[in-house]
Amino acid sequence: MASDLEGKHVVVTGGTGALGRAVVQAFLEAGAVCHVPHRGAAPADMQPSDRLHLDGDVELADEAAVARFYGALPALWASVQAAGGYASRRFLDTSLADMRAQLDRNLATAFLCCREAARRMGAGPGRLVNVASRAAAVPAGGAIAYGVSKAAVVALTQGLAEELGGGGILVNAVLPSIIDTPANRNSMPSPPYVYARWPKPAEIAAAIVWLASPANSLTSGAAIPVYGRA
Repeated sequence: MASDLEGKHVVVTGGTGALGRAVVQAFLEAGAVCHVPHRGAAPADMQPSDRLHLDGDVELADEAAVARFYGALPALWASVQAAGGYASRRFLDTSLADMRAQLDRNLATAFLCCREAARRMGAGPGRLVNVASRAAAVPAGGAIAYGVSKAAVVALTQGLAEELGGGGILVNAVLPSIIDTPANRNSMPSPPYVYARWPKPAEIAAAIVWLASPANSLTSGAAIPVYGRA
């Protein structure tokens, strides 16, 4: 796959997080040039290079900021929307502000980044990959605002696949379950056999890189489960 992505410019939002960093690493190993918008200081062990560009102080829910970021990029091949966040609360305790916060964090960021990336890609070809959640396909109680926001990301993905497909821009989503990260292990202590069922960041990253690569010349509008054995 290295020859497919060699020198191609790719955006990874959420690229300083646990999943995003695995995605960035997978793209770098495949020869791509990665652009990572973020807020605040970048992790000390992520050093900019000729193939890793860290763009600070980009608020992904700010329309003007996202337009400026994508507008300054070179010819763009792919954009991966891994930025987002989880919030849990019983439905009867969920306020409208809670719902709007999850929609902003998960849907609005994906919407704005997909739109500006598609504008940068022009007539195509190109690839868009959104990170949704198993909660979008298998709804559960306790985090209604989160599940609704991720289901909206899937609807966005499928609608864009129809609208942009004529220009050769393929749009897909992956649906992880609980990802095996240190933060999730700390917040959900479990026996080792439970952790073994959770998908690893590198495994999800491999699926994302394939969907974003020229090797994927057909799949679009898919919401692909990457559940592991959970």
